[in-house]
Amino acid sequence: MKKIIVIGGGPAGMMAAVQAAENGAQVTLFEKNNRLGRKLSITGKGRCNLTNATDVQEIIKNMPGNGKFLNSALKNFTPNDTINFFESLGLETKVERGNRVFPASDNAAEVIDVLIQKLSALNVDIKINSKVENIITDDKKILGVEVNSKFYDADAVILATGGASYPATGSTGDGFKFAKNLGHNITEIFPALVPLEVEEDFVKDLQGLSLKNVQVTLLTDDELLEELFGEMLFTHFGVSGPIILTISRQVAKLLQEKKFVELLINLKPALSPEQLNNRILRDFDKFRGKIIKNAMVELLPQKLIPVVLDLAYIDENKKVDDITRIERQNMIEILRGLPLTVTGTRPIDEAIVTAGGVSVKEINPKTMESKIIENLFIVGEVLDVDGNTGGFNLQAAWATGNAAGKFSALK
Repeated sequence: MKKIIVIGGGPAGMMAAVQAAENGAQVTLFEKNNRLGRKLSITGKGRCNLTNATDVQEIIKNMPGNGKFLNSALKNFTPNDTINFFESLGLETKVERGNRVFPASDNAAEVIDVLIQKLSALNVDIKINSKVENIITDDKKILGVEVNSKFYDADAVILATGGASYPATGSTGDGFKFAKNLGHNITEIFPALVPLEVEEDFVKDLQGLSLKNVQVTLLTDDELLEELFGEMLFTHFGVSGPIILTISRQVAKLLQEKKFVELLINLKPALSPEQLNNRILRDFDKFRGKIIKNAMVELLPQKLIPVVLDLAYIDENKKVDDITRIERQNMIEILRGLPLTVTGTRPIDEAIVTAGGVSVKEINPKTMESKIIENLFIVGEVLDVDGNTGGFNLQAAWATGNAAGKFSALK
């Protein structure tokens, strides 16, 4: 019987352990935390966005970090396979907006529970509070691992230690060090799916304000790069929320290249400039005799009114009857393009996902086996693979874990 060691009890590691055991291997899973699935428990704001109910090509399209590398793994473990796998474990699922798949209970803990039950049923030896110190090789072949100065032999090792984001969950970049020490190239690590910091002080006054149905335009050196429609959130340091997280990877790369990065927030994307002008005129007529800041309560959230007026160079105590056409045009311009100057991303330990990692050129895309060390398999976020929000990163974890688990056992 093949002996397989899995390092890391996150989604990719647990899936790899399940598949290896199901294919006849004797599996030991080492997890340095006191429980499995720490990071999984906080995904999807504690609800766990398991996957995205779409086809393989759409998954790849939503993986800006080397999505094509996943083609074979995803075809062998599709989003539909993920849903069927969890339902076979007794976990009921549901599909929400944007094809996002969640447990019907909205509880990430249930996902972890059914995985642990499956691991137990397959007699996987789960060793928590057990930090692997070294992966032992000889002549570029796996021999085993060292844990607390004790050697554990293995026919294969699956490296599933996660990235460098949310270090409190155990993702502290250990896997990058292991892989590098074994001869792998590690592409530059940077935060993806991360909030952005901006120069403008007025964001502090907007802290906590969530906006739905807005459009964000990403500009660099006046070149339009991307337009996204959806939800965003103001914070004390800048901006966050779904559409901000989606463009954050691109922003991080631009900042690395020392580019000037600007965001324009269209607060009323459903209205053309002419329609917006007519809407403002109707409000002014309705609130005739009032001061401007009190005449915009139906147009904007209260917190945004003084910011928009200030940026449009309009005295907030000026009466609507006295607002000039030029001032109204200034207001329309700001409403359709509230400017924010991006100065940085939040630190990598606040990122949802780590971009960069073990070079995929050195990994067999069908099996996840290293091309450098025989019987070393590398999966999940340790790889230089990352995706957008919406269940894409977890699908990559399940698919790579599935491939490594099966092929390590059957090789």
